[in-house]
Amino acid sequence: MELRHLRYFVAIGEEQHYGRAARRLRVAQPALSRQIQDLEEEVGFKLFERLPRGVKLSVAGKLFLEDARRILQEISEAAVRAGRVASGRSGTLRIGFTENSSWRGVVPDSFRRFREQQPDAELQLQPEASLVQLEAIRSGRLDAGFVNFMPKSDPELNQLLVARQHVELAAPRSHPLTRLKKVRLRDLMEALFIWFPRRSNPAFYDQLMLKCYRGGLKSPRIVQEGVNEPTILSLVSTGMGVGWVLATARWRCPESVVILPVVDLNMPLTLALVWRKDNTSPLLANFIAEVRRLPDVRSLHEESR
Repeated sequence: MELRHLRYFVAIGEEQHYGRAARRLRVAQPALSRQIQDLEEEVGFKLFERLPRGVKLSVAGKLFLEDARRILQEISEAAVRAGRVASGRSGTLRIGFTENSSWRGVVPDSFRRFREQQPDAELQLQPEASLVQLEAIRSGRLDAGFVNFMPKSDPELNQLLVARQHVELAAPRSHPLTRLKKVRLRDLMEALFIWFPRRSNPAFYDQLMLKCYRGGLKSPRIVQEGVNEPTILSLVSTGMGVGWVLATARWRCPESVVILPVVDLNMPLTLALVWRKDNTSPLLANFIAEVRRLPDVRSLHEESR
């Protein structure tokens, strides 16, 4: 049994006339008759009772008509759903992001734009550290992720630079450093620090320590570790010390905390959208294309030309 048998049967059952059904289907009436004969032989019972003018459905044919309509409708809907997935308008997209990049800029803008452009798609968001995201992207648990500290090239991964972020200092609002017109690294020699653990990102940790050493902050007075930026901001707000955060932290820091630029700490951090080179998801391709169109991303790449 083929789909055309069901379509022909439904047309005749609705028209109750071979000639009208043939014109509706745009097929020759003898060919239509043969197809219905073949269908009746296959199912093993009569679907129609022949009348002097036209036909009428048998009792079994009436029941078969209901099921044939339902099957054809389900197949049509399945084709539409599959077409939406194939064109990148539907499906599920799994995106990772670093928590401190999600408050302002490209990351939240990309999620908002995705929802506007792809209302029928499911967006699964996973906040994770950059190293965890990379492992998940490589294994296929994530389709893509917004990752810090990406190397310039990777044989398995593609990347799109989306932002440059800067390290700044979070300090209690009442801290003496807030009264300086310009804060330099050497001004931080007596400050108590809440510092992130080296295990979270050894390369960044070592690079920051080297920058501090060269700027005169040779032995930071670390009194507490903070596993992530929210923890550092929370501890800074208690007056325990100062801590390094990204400049975007000013959009969500407690009222008792201020974010200070350190004029001689030039340490821009790259944020990249990363995905597997062999991921052929049309939905992912649409997401990447929308990220490329974001004004901040376009201007970033125009500056680098």
